[in-house]
Amino acid sequence: MRASISLKTVTLAAALMAAPLTGAYAAGHHKGLLDATAPTDFTGPRVTTLTEQIQGVDQGIAEARQANSISASEARQLHMRAAHISQAAQHVAASDHGRISSAQYHDLLRRLDNVDQRLMNDTGSGFMIGDGSDGGNYPNG
Repeated sequence: MRASISLKTVTLAAALMAAPLTGAYAAGHHKGLLDATAPTDFTGPRVTTLTEQIQGVDQGIAEARQANSISASEARQLHMRAAHISQAAQHVAASDHGRISSAQYHDLLRRLDNVDQRLMNDTGSGFMIGDGSDGGNYPNG
C-alpha cells in the first residue's frame, strides 16, 4: 500500500523543523553581552518522539481514508485532533525553552493514543472487550 502524507502533515513537520532555526537566527543577530542564553531547541527527544508519533497517526488516518475504511469527515476530524495535539506540543515547548516536562509529555502522548484508538475503532481494528456471553464483543472506547 502506498503511504500518502497530507499537505497538513508536511506543513506541520516543516514548521517544527524550521522553528529552532528561525529562533537561532534571530537570537544570533540581536545578542548582547547579558544575553548569553542558548537559543531555543525544539528538537529534544520528547518533541522528536511526539512529532514522529503524530506523523505516524496522520499517516494511518490517510491510509485508512485511502482504503475507504473511514469517511472523509472522520478523517478530517482525526487529522484536526492530531494537529491540535501537535500545536499544543509546540506551544508547551516554546513556553519552556524547547522542553516538555514529563507530565505534559505523558498527557500529550495519552491524548494522541486516544486519537489512535479512535482510528482503530473507526476502522474496525480496535481490540474488542467482552467474552461474547452477553451476545457479543464490543469495541473498547
